[in-house]
Amino acid sequence: MLDVPGTSLTAHKFAQLALDLHGSGGMEETVDAVVEFALQALDCSHAGVALIVRNGRLQIPATTDPVVAEIYAFQVAGGKGPLTESMRDHSLVRIRDTAAEDRWPEWAEKVRSLGVRSVLDVPLTTADGTVGVLGLYSTELDAFGPDEEAIAHILARHASVAVSSARREENLAQAVDARKLVGLAMGILMERYDLDEDQAFSVLRRYSQDTNTKLRDVAQQLIETRKLPHA
Repeated sequence: MLDVPGTSLTAHKFAQLALDLHGSGGMEETVDAVVEFALQALDCSHAGVALIVRNGRLQIPATTDPVVAEIYAFQVAGGKGPLTESMRDHSLVRIRDTAAEDRWPEWAEKVRSLGVRSVLDVPLTTADGTVGVLGLYSTELDAFGPDEEAIAHILARHASVAVSSARREENLAQAVDARKLVGLAMGILMERYDLDEDQAFSVLRRYSQDTNTKLRDVAQQLIETRKLPHA
């Protein structure tokens, strides 16, 4: 069986990781599995995943501890750092020594204050582009060499596919849920005002447009309150 040089990892373990990731119950479980495996596979001190959501905003769904949460919060708030570059350029960023890092001095000072000495940020990419970044952090100097990079790339590939699949499943579930809500709301209007399906849907759509509220939310409010939002 194939071993990954310099580690106790085997092809079997990566195969098991793929099964675990794709068998996860949702987005949260998927990214949690990624960061936990990263700690085992790369012997790093901390790990986390940052994902790109709508309008280019960052979402931090999984961190192994408060240290990573602080590092991510600094960059989410607008601080420059390797996370932003990795996402923008779809590239791996390795920092051997945060004490010698001069590209992002404020970020470097921040992570040093948290005890982090070396960093490896790996983009999570699919055919559609970068969906996020896997961040690996160590209290040791120059903790990530070529072997660690190779392992991180393999992990990132598995994670990218799993995250994309989890997102598609969540979006599909939300779409199905929205259709159910709209159907229930239409039924209420049809019964109360003796409308047909087309008329009931037109009422919901008009209230959605007039109040600048998502159709799903208009339907939810009608179901819960038996009243439509005020235009």
